[in-house]
Amino acid sequence: MARMHADELDLDEALVRRLVAVQFPQWAELAIERVPSAGTDNAMFRIGHELAARLPRRQASMEQVEKEHRWLPRLSPLPLEIPVPVALGEPSAEYPWRWSIYRWLEGENAAVARIADERAAAVAIAGFIRALRALDPSGGPPPGRHNFGRGVPLLQRDAWVRTSIGSLADELDEPEVSAAWQEAIDAPEWDDRQTWIHGDLQAGNLLVRGGRISGVIDFGGLAVGDPACDLMLAWNFFASGARLAFREAVGADDASWARGRGWALSMALIALPYYMKTNPAIVDSSRRTIAAVLAG
Repeated sequence: MARMHADELDLDEALVRRLVAVQFPQWAELAIERVPSAGTDNAMFRIGHELAARLPRRQASMEQVEKEHRWLPRLSPLPLEIPVPVALGEPSAEYPWRWSIYRWLEGENAAVARIADERAAAVAIAGFIRALRALDPSGGPPPGRHNFGRGVPLLQRDAWVRTSIGSLADELDEPEVSAAWQEAIDAPEWDDRQTWIHGDLQAGNLLVRGGRISGVIDFGGLAVGDPACDLMLAWNFFASGARLAFREAVGADDASWARGRGWALSMALIALPYYMKTNPAIVDSSRRTIAAVLAG
């Protein structure tokens, strides 16, 4: 994969092997293998059979490390598996930021795995979202730089989205897309109740075992914010029939659903031009999401 960010570091197995050997010598003899991923914030490396290292690719992602180590152990009970932090790596002369080691979660990436029953998957993920929202959010971080603003009022993304729409004139029906975006930002705003959000629910952050959704990974977008943000999955993952099942199971009212549609649209519109030449998986997903939003 081509470099996605101008400030991205070059990360490889040899670097991770050296970091592990120095900081966690108990695992120094385990095999290190890079995990293929379309992820943009972190690189993942499997350590033996039971562990995985996760290293931020750039400085903009480094705040996610300590956040996950602080909050993931407190996010329970949840009906799907989530990452379990095992160790926190320190900066070194070779790598400038903190990094993580987690328990390895078995499962296939939902972007490529076979889902036995899409409606059942929709209900399972809705159950996860409802359980996450029910957890005590006291002291949780509000949206900000650490999660790229996931969960802020949609209007705060307006200028960014409209710039992206303008840059995609050859790709999109600009009036149609602009109208869809306007409808989303015109929806009633969130009432500011404190609610946990995952912040990045999309196929690449779901795990599948035996044809069923088994886990949710990558909590770098974790925050206490507008829960409509987590509804983006309805358009970036589900077909129309499962989308309706998801809405019913998650209990989304009209305003939340409109904002969730806006989140899906804004994420796709911003990602599409940024990753056009570097991340084909995100480009394809963004195009599909935009089409799904415009289809209704």
